[in-house]
Amino acid sequence: MAHCTRRWLLAATVAAGLAPRAMAAAAAPAAPAAPASRMRDVLDTPASKSPLAAAALLNGLAVAGPRIVAVGQRGHILWSDDAGAHWQQAEVPVSADLTAVCFPSPLQGWAVGHDGVVLHSADGGKTWSRQLDGRRIGQRLVEYYEREAGASLAADPKRAAAWVGEAQRFAAQGADIPLLDVWFENETTGWVAGGFGMLLRTTDGGASWEPRLHVVDNPKTLHLYAVRGIGGELYVAGEQGLLRKLDRASGEFRAVTVPYQGTLFGIVGDERALIVHGLRGTVLRSADGGANWQPVTTSLQVGMTGSTRDAAGRFILVSQAGHVLLSGDGGASFKLAKVERPVPAAAVAFAQNTLLIAGPRGVHARPLP
Repeated sequence: MAHCTRRWLLAATVAAGLAPRAMAAAAAPAAPAAPASRMRDVLDTPASKSPLAAAALLNGLAVAGPRIVAVGQRGHILWSDDAGAHWQQAEVPVSADLTAVCFPSPLQGWAVGHDGVVLHSADGGKTWSRQLDGRRIGQRLVEYYEREAGASLAADPKRAAAWVGEAQRFAAQGADIPLLDVWFENETTGWVAGGFGMLLRTTDGGASWEPRLHVVDNPKTLHLYAVRGIGGELYVAGEQGLLRKLDRASGEFRAVTVPYQGTLFGIVGDERALIVHGLRGTVLRSADGGANWQPVTTSLQVGMTGSTRDAAGRFILVSQAGHVLLSGDGGASFKLAKVERPVPAAAVAFAQNTLLIAGPRGVHARPLP
């Protein structure tokens, strides 16, 4: 089983930072040229070491065997072998902001972030190498969809031309491609989701990445905030109540109707239940793979930003205001846990009988009630 907890971007970024490409290009004035001494591309600048990294913004957490790995701003990646009591900073080749991390095994892990960054670690998160970035994604999309326009998409010329055009827009955008979540089924097969409907798949451990934008029912190219495998099925979630489920027979992600039209930030579950959560305290539960849904009362009006399970199989949700909610009945109900000194949460993980919460103030370890 992959051990990963998805990140949540700061509210301002989620709400407004990912503007449509066409609008942004039309509205934004040309930026003044920066002095040569200040023009340091984050893709060419390794993450700097900082004694304050563990207390700065961290967006994602993952369990890698006995280790906890956290990722965050400026390419910072940290790891701890004592349930968060002490942290060490990893060697990272970029300083782009990182948003999510996943370890399908104790040694093999992937992290993603802004500027189209996909990083890989083969030593449990101590050192990282770059597999992909925004400079290459656009060109990869163009090459793929131009080829597919004469192959699998040839039967629908209008659709083929639309995807070639979309690929060209990504390429023209440059490296500014936000990747927002990553999930690996095992050490070879994984998925990356992001802004403007971005979806990539690898079946060779990241040696190559295949664009899968065209297999998602997403005509508005809404942002995808979460990708996760639950109970043998694969789901993606995002803006405007978007939830899609992979139909393995056709290879396409079909629409799943949910009773909520706001943003969904995360997905968690097991063989018994599928849980999605998002803005305004929204938590929805399905016991039949998304065919039917029941809203779950939280009595909160803040974003539910992260989710995980503990060793006993209980579901755990955290909010942007620092709430921790627990469910011991398969997500049918959640109770607010008493937490001393609550901290704003972007991601949550459970390891060594300890709850770890990451957010704008770093990582905090808490005993779980």
